[in-house]
Amino acid sequence: MLAEFTNTTGDPVFDETLRQGLAAQLQQSPFLAFISDDRIRRTLLLMNQPADARLTPDVARAMCVRAGGAAVMQGSIAALGSQYVLGLRATNCATGDILADEQAQAARKEDVLSTLSEMATRFRTRVGESLATVEKYSTPLEATTPSLEALQAYSVGLKAGLAGSSVRALPLFQRAVEIDPDFALVHAHVGFSYSKMGESALARPSLLKAYQLRNRASDVERFYIETLYDRDFTGNLEGERRTLETWADSYPRDPSAHTLLAGLALSSTSQHELAIAETGKAIALDPDVTPAYVNQAFHQLMLNRLDDALLTVRLAAERKLESADLLLTEYFVAFLTGNENELRRPATAARKSPATEDMISHIEALALARSGQLQDARRMAAVAVQISQKSGRRERAGLFEAATAVWEAFYGNAAAARQSAATALELGGGGREVDYAAAFALALGGDLPQSRALAQGLAREFPEDTSVQFMYLPTLLALFALNTPTRDAAAAIHTLQTASRYDLALGRVGFIGRFGGLYPIYVRGLAHLAARHPAEAAVEFQRILDHRSMVLVDPVDAMARLQLARALALSGDTVRTKGVYSDLLTLWTNADADIPVLKAARAEYARLP
Repeated sequence: MLAEFTNTTGDPVFDETLRQGLAAQLQQSPFLAFISDDRIRRTLLLMNQPADARLTPDVARAMCVRAGGAAVMQGSIAALGSQYVLGLRATNCATGDILADEQAQAARKEDVLSTLSEMATRFRTRVGESLATVEKYSTPLEATTPSLEALQAYSVGLKAGLAGSSVRALPLFQRAVEIDPDFALVHAHVGFSYSKMGESALARPSLLKAYQLRNRASDVERFYIETLYDRDFTGNLEGERRTLETWADSYPRDPSAHTLLAGLALSSTSQHELAIAETGKAIALDPDVTPAYVNQAFHQLMLNRLDDALLTVRLAAERKLESADLLLTEYFVAFLTGNENELRRPATAARKSPATEDMISHIEALALARSGQLQDARRMAAVAVQISQKSGRRERAGLFEAATAVWEAFYGNAAAARQSAATALELGGGGREVDYAAAFALALGGDLPQSRALAQGLAREFPEDTSVQFMYLPTLLALFALNTPTRDAAAAIHTLQTASRYDLALGRVGFIGRFGGLYPIYVRGLAHLAARHPAEAAVEFQRILDHRSMVLVDPVDAMARLQLARALALSGDTVRTKGVYSDLLTLWTNADADIPVLKAARAEYARLP
């Protein structure tokens, strides 16, 4: 447990900064485990203290005992003329016995960080770490940043981020890299902050800069930088996975790698069982890692283990862990079980949270579109777009607008789809998910020139991206083959072979936007219908319906029902055809009467013998 430094110099630049610097040094050790800042916040609340209470030695020791820690490390800095005296002391949490005690002097203010680094290195050897591992995992703090002011801005930004506000943290991180442009870790945090806000295009320059400067970071920081680089810059999820596995092996006491591995790396590639195992490892290392519970509940939802997902949500609540994403899991479980009363509670709570008010509006717009209530869906989607725009998240707003374009295209409203796609690209063009969703809508609606241009841009900008290369591009190329004047269903089917290993993967768009998952399966079904392979087409559409916990509120669910009915009709299975049409029209009981696809479905149903 790391307490705050006692600063008697009168210089506020040392406040919080030295604790963060010491943490960065000690966390390089594969053998030391620390009570995370997130867990500290939760424990402070349980102790009836403010979540941002100062970690004085007494508070830190009480927290250490409560959390089952072994030792408290406290530091001090005092002025001695023009010099500075630094002290470090480790005490047994339970007994208060001094385990290690050391002082050192820094000749100048500029030497404080290097002196602190040397003290931390000596401490690691005194608690039993071998000199070989200390030398292997020991990047001096001044190599990371020589600037106290940059470290101070970074430290305050971290606290804002831990409090749940990437928006407040971002300018502090940006201030840190203005002071020290070579501060690699903070460039990564700038990129990560933008990514969390849904602004992938804005994140990319900072992530690239962090990667270019990664040799100025410690090993654990370098793992973090390389993870974000592959996840959010190149999009190479296999590369991200390899980095995270190496991180986990190198730092077996750190839950971070397991938690991150269960995120985009595994969820976007449909490896849900493995992801659940990784969240279990993270929780075993630190039972207060909120994202681990979020990821675990999400993967249980994807596998249709609804009771398990709710249990995970409940376990998080028992530990006073809060996350807007856990509310969304509760919403989806209620949706899948048809529990209208339970659906309202998480929706209302999510709408009150700045972190999810736009997302829940977007999700409810998708649900309305799925049931054919397009007028209401448009109004709700506009709310989501407006909230995101108001908070400055233009790419996120563009993604929500692109989702509207997709369901307008599904329902045969080609002009409305083109308009929404244009708005989406104006808001968030350059974001890979916005470009893909807009391209999908345009291709489905027959606007091939613009869709092709977007596809070419994706191929050019993201040559390593797992979602782009194995999901987005094969799906778009198949749509191009199906919608040209000389329709080539065989070419579409062949193109989609590239996507087959990721058929049940959400892709990045599904993970971030909660729509767009399983679209390669849908388009493959369309290709088989076009080739007059009704049995094969029916198999594809049925796969979508068999995975409702992955599709969730996406209107592709309704489209799969319609296309399954058409495939069954083509095969001559009248009994099953009638059943599927009947179920679809029941879903569309309250649908707007003027929807082209609804009119066609009713006419097709009426013509059945």
